[in-house]
Amino acid sequence: MRTSTSEQPSHLRLVGIGAGPANLSLAALLHGDPEQPNLFLDRKPHFTWHDDQLITGATLQVSIFKDLVSLSDPTNRFSFLSYLHEHGRMYHFLNAQFSEVPRTEFRNYLGWAAETNENVVFSETVERVDFDGVFRVTTDRRQVTADNIAVGVGTVPWVPEFAVPHLGAGHFHVSQYLSQAKELAGKRVAVVGGGQSGAEAFLDLISRPESERPAWVSWVSRRRNYFPIDDSTFTNDFYMPGYSDYFYRLSESKRAELNSAHLLSSDGISESTLRAIYQQLYRLQFIERDEHRFGLLPNRTVVSADRTGSGDFEVTLRHNDESGQSECLPVDAVVWATGFRAAPKSFLEPLMDRIETENGEVRVDEDFAITWDGPPDRKIFVQNAVRGQRGLPDVNLSLNAWRAQRIANRLRGCSAPEPAMSFIDWSAKNGRGTQWTR
Repeated sequence: MRTSTSEQPSHLRLVGIGAGPANLSLAALLHGDPEQPNLFLDRKPHFTWHDDQLITGATLQVSIFKDLVSLSDPTNRFSFLSYLHEHGRMYHFLNAQFSEVPRTEFRNYLGWAAETNENVVFSETVERVDFDGVFRVTTDRRQVTADNIAVGVGTVPWVPEFAVPHLGAGHFHVSQYLSQAKELAGKRVAVVGGGQSGAEAFLDLISRPESERPAWVSWVSRRRNYFPIDDSTFTNDFYMPGYSDYFYRLSESKRAELNSAHLLSSDGISESTLRAIYQQLYRLQFIERDEHRFGLLPNRTVVSADRTGSGDFEVTLRHNDESGQSECLPVDAVVWATGFRAAPKSFLEPLMDRIETENGEVRVDEDFAITWDGPPDRKIFVQNAVRGQRGLPDVNLSLNAWRAQRIANRLRGCSAPEPAMSFIDWSAKNGRGTQWTR
């Protein structure tokens, strides 16, 4: 894997901090442009993307066209189709007729894009960013300067505070699933979280061979049921550029309301996963007659998880109906599928007193540039970190290429054709509204 190199110029048009899908998209769209010398740095030793969650059978929840570049520049060499072509598997992929793309294949595509872009460097940690007319980016290996920076450091696992002291063997976040869930045979396991990650962990545990299967698996969710992702046609208009711009112009309170109302358009469970779970439960209970293997516990909030004297855990649940009744769940292991939060950005500390914030987020303009008191031609772009301002698409793949294109256009001082508008009129119109005649 490529690491820090002296071949890069010391002053660049853009330095990217982080090399996940968001910044990889920007790196791909800028690649080969001699007027935009760029460098993207990542502290990891090599590219990873939820590697410890790549359970066999896990699939992508979005179209393959929502790759790094295709929705903005379909001719770009870093598209998913280019990846298939370069590896000689185009016909095989078509013949496989995947209804949903294997997530491991998409991860391998992202890794290929990172490895083949010479401007993406791993094993280099950005320690601080200063500004004195240019950005001075200090890493654990060197210092480079840039006219602009793009922050795309992604997210980190989140668990409730009361769970943190217990993290380790038998008590772990789902982001560590493959490495931590190997020794659960014969144990009582609780999977906490009603989204896709929790569903995949639950399905894997109840589908294991008899010799590897836990004695009991409980699936706990705060949601009232195990709800599917809403992937219908008009719902997907929430994941178009025009809606993102409309959302950005709304009040803070209205944006928060819409994010809550539309959560299942992003954070629901794939229909195929739900079907596989239900079919496996049927097999367990009615065919294998092994009904004592699972428990489905929606509409409950985990309020504590304490280790007992015997070394197992006592998980306390509060039912979310009017009774608020508490239940005790004795288990040997807990899998926390409780999501992620924006990663800390301590390297920006030297600049934070110059940066505007809004409800815990840095404030951005229409092109994802942070609002700060620096010169107007020196930008701090931020990706995958302003869901409150840009909506649910900000943290998934749907508008990845479009957002990166907005940033690339800003750097180049140009504009590119925007996609055709949604069929839906999101904003109120002046005057008499829609004209039915001409």
